[in-house]
Amino acid sequence: MERIALLLATICYLFSFGHTLFALGAGRFQPGRFNFIAMALGVALQGWYLSMRGAAEHACPIGNLAEILIFLSWSIALIYLVIGPAYRLSLMGAFTAPLVLLLQIVALLLPGETRHGFFRPNPWVETHAALSIVAYGAFGLACVAGLMFLVQEGQLKSRRPALIFHHLPPISILSEAITRLLWIGFVLLSLSFAAGFIARLAVLGGKFWFSLVIWVFYAVLLASAEKGFLSGRRLAIAASSAFLMALILLPVIEKLSVRT
Repeated sequence: MERIALLLATICYLFSFGHTLFALGAGRFQPGRFNFIAMALGVALQGWYLSMRGAAEHACPIGNLAEILIFLSWSIALIYLVIGPAYRLSLMGAFTAPLVLLLQIVALLLPGETRHGFFRPNPWVETHAALSIVAYGAFGLACVAGLMFLVQEGQLKSRRPALIFHHLPPISILSEAITRLLWIGFVLLSLSFAAGFIARLAVLGGKFWFSLVIWVFYAVLLASAEKGFLSGRRLAIAASSAFLMALILLPVIEKLSVRT
């Protein structure tokens, strides 16, 4: 049943992405409910999977890399559902769906049986881990908004903008979305560190320093944006690059999460 829930969620994300590509190619894309409903169904099915895994393991279902990727993709899609309508980002699902779909497919291909015995019966430990991944979800959506910004900027400079230009939000709204998503992720990651300290979590040196590098990177990024050193295109590039760096480091951090 768990595998079926994941496969159905993958199909929902695939439908959302495929429908948008088909509509854009046919020249008749109209912001509608189909993509949003498909994404919402995918989130619901992933949530069902995570609840089943949590009930089976009596712990937060992020005990191996496959589960972490599923939790991350679920976080990205869930934050999209919350923030997308607020910023009227009608085409954001088309950019979010392939990222979520890629993470989901990689998770399905990974062996998911071995768990690390990471969690002890301490809610603060699970809060620490869950908040970290949800923070990654916010950073991931900031990356999506950054890519949309770069596409929109390229269309504005083009003499013959493509059809997609008319369905992308203004770059001012995208810039605001990037900043707010970065702040959401940074606050969540900071709260994750706080939860780890409250739980007196024994973190291996390598994992701590990798996580700290990511935290410092985003702190510098936000400080630079607040001071006006990073804005517009540079902020979009930095937000996208930062998430890719964090995503590359994620398997390394997960491997270092094994405790004695």
